[in-house]
Amino acid sequence: MHSLSYSRFGKPAEVLQVSDQPQPEPGAGEVRLSMRLSPIHNHDLLTISGQYGYKPELPALSGSEGMGVVDALGEGVEGLAVGQRVAASGLKGAWSNFAIARAASVVPLPDAISDEVGAQLIAMPLSALTLLEFTGIAEGQWLIQNAANGAVAKVVSQLARPRGIHVINLVRRQDAVAELTELGIDNVVATSNDGWKDRVREITAGQPIAVGVDGVGGTASGDLLSLLGEGGQLISFGVMSGQPMQISSGDVIFKQAVVKGFWLAKLMTTMEPERMRRLVSELVTRAASGEMRLQTDGIYTMKDAAAAMTAAAESGRKGKVLLSLQD
Repeated sequence: MHSLSYSRFGKPAEVLQVSDQPQPEPGAGEVRLSMRLSPIHNHDLLTISGQYGYKPELPALSGSEGMGVVDALGEGVEGLAVGQRVAASGLKGAWSNFAIARAASVVPLPDAISDEVGAQLIAMPLSALTLLEFTGIAEGQWLIQNAANGAVAKVVSQLARPRGIHVINLVRRQDAVAELTELGIDNVVATSNDGWKDRVREITAGQPIAVGVDGVGGTASGDLLSLLGEGGQLISFGVMSGQPMQISSGDVIFKQAVVKGFWLAKLMTTMEPERMRRLVSELVTRAASGEMRLQTDGIYTMKDAAAAMTAAAESGRKGKVLLSLQD
């Protein structure tokens, strides 16, 4: 079979190559998937460049999520059938013709969910849903997030609405406001505009902001913290700026603020199976009903991997870049 692999860490567009690999066989409790589509996530790019929270042994296969068709069942697998259309996350080597998944983590896809949505149904949406619960934010409270046109932030806004949680969405560019409005996301503020913090205070009508979700780092972290109410939480979720968080000691002290880090991969190691099933079930239901919309911004073949990696790393995208995994 063909896979995208790399033998050294570096820029994904430069180090990834199509390689021949033996077709994997499912073990007990596993299934083999004939892969169809897979998204390119930021954590995939960081892993390939050697900058993520862990480094795989080299040479390594790439890709962590996708959708496909069940091709073979391992010993003891029940509730799944060969030919069934499914999504899976936590994969090692998703950017391949075939990949192995734990049967317990495979999510059957209803007909109402397209292949493109199914391919990106779990990782980013599950991060968003888990993040909301991680903060403990309650109905009627306010949350503010930067990088609001990112994949996770868009889903946070869409999932917060039915929970009665109010969200302020910060973007850098004025043209991104219309992009989010098209998805039905409101309270969007462009930080490139003068007086944008006053606009935030106007939207909340003076009510305290309980949670700030920071996907940028640098001075943007301090901007969020300055807008939180007393006892507010600042959640570090990403570092798009590439800069360390710059926050005011005074804001931390006098607001009695709490600063936390959020990493879904770590939380999933202790997440109860019942809770995981509940979260994933909600994602499937909301995607099938159209309440949660996931956008795609281009589909590339494995042979065009360099162009795909370059496109995925560009700012201003409206959705995920996907890889088509059948030759």
